Amino acid sequence: MNQKADQYNRPSFIDRDPISIPHRFSRRQDIEIMGFWAAVLAWGQRPVILKKANELIDLMDGAPYDFVRNHQETDLKRFLAFKHRTFNATDALYFLHFFHSYYQQHDSLEDAFLTNGVSSTDQSFKPVEEGLIAFHDRFCCDPYFPERTRKHIATPARNSSCKRLLMFLRWMVRQDDRGVDFGLWTRIRSNQLLIPIDVHVNRVARSLGLLTRPQTDWKAVIALTETLRTLDPTDPVRYDFALFGLGVEGEM
Repeated sequence: MNQKADQYNRPSFIDRDPISIPHRFSRRQDIEIMGFWAAVLAWGQRPVILKKANELIDLMDGAPYDFVRNHQETDLKRFLAFKHRTFNATDALYFLHFFHSYYQQHDSLEDAFLTNGVSSTDQSFKPVEEGLIAFHDRFCCDPYFPERTRKHIATPARNSSCKRLLMFLRWMVRQDDRGVDFGLWTRIRSNQLLIPIDVHVNRVARSLGLLTRPQTDWKAVIALTETLRTLDPTDPVRYDFALFGLGVEGEM
């Protein structure tokens, strides 16, 4: 597992992966915005995911942070034709509304995933679990927030596996200087992260006997991460590279 994690944790492996989208940028806020959006859109075929994420960048004139802060209402018309699977123009406009409001008051999206009273020194997964619940509630707090858009923001409160948000957190938090994950955030620690279970991770983990829970839900995320923590208690989510890589490359 360690060998495979190192094998796939390299920039050449991510050219066709959604994480390549935020790697187009150097500004923290641009990385956060497009990292979040690429993660949310990450279902289906990877070439299509990359195409749609790049389409969003073009719609924001190549400068996501500047656009979400300074756009005019007339600029939003260009999003009316945007669609990716079940994510449509209504969802895109509410995402833009959240980003616009949020970045007027905060410098980093990390703040949205933090909760009062939960210490970053906590050795459990509690900070991430409560942070995801808090983020969902903050993102969807607008009284006119549509239910259809809420479905794109997962939460452990609904026993969701939260795959896309956990993947986004991995990108933002992990620090290993390998050129893949960004390590921009410091108030959430690598040992608190949880494994994002996509179809490849799910299949390989079960094949290796690392996951036995029948359902692929939040409890399965906790169970698999606990197992991986026995291999590396300081950075259990680094095995995401091994499990995903073994699956997507057809080695298992």
